Amino acid sequence: MKNAEDIWKKSTDLRRLNALSENTIIALLGIQYTEIGNNYLQAIMPVDERTHQPHGLLHGGASVVLAETIGSVAANLVVGDDKVCVGLEVNANHLRSVKKGVVTGTATALHIGYSTQVWQIEICNERQQLVCTSRLTVAVIDKPTQ
Repeated sequence: MKNAEDIWKKSTDLRRLNALSENTIIALLGIQYTEIGNNYLQAIMPVDERTHQPHGLLHGGASVVLAETIGSVAANLVVGDDKVCVGLEVNANHLRSVKKGVVTGTATALHIGYSTQVWQIEICNERQQLVCTSRLTVAVIDKPTQ
């Protein structure tokens, strides 16, 4: 049953989201969706050899992939079946380094409009400390016909 506070227009589950990630950069980096709340989407990403930069720290680009992944999927879950969301702009501020473990990204909507959406993505370490804050802007367009 759908909660009245849910923002989602499309129903989904974690198993389906994770299955859609197979054979993509999402799977390559080990990103896994872990929670769908009434108004947020959450995923984890390991900090290991796949996501490190040469100095053994979490690569900022990997954080951006995590942020854009969660934000884009969330954006597409709040539009009707006749629409899709495509990225316009993503930015990120890297605030704390991580050497190992897992980071968790949480996307929440700042604006859900007819033609654009803006999503805030917070990435935290295992101690719930903010590692990166990112903002994703997407355009809402008509779904292309096949």
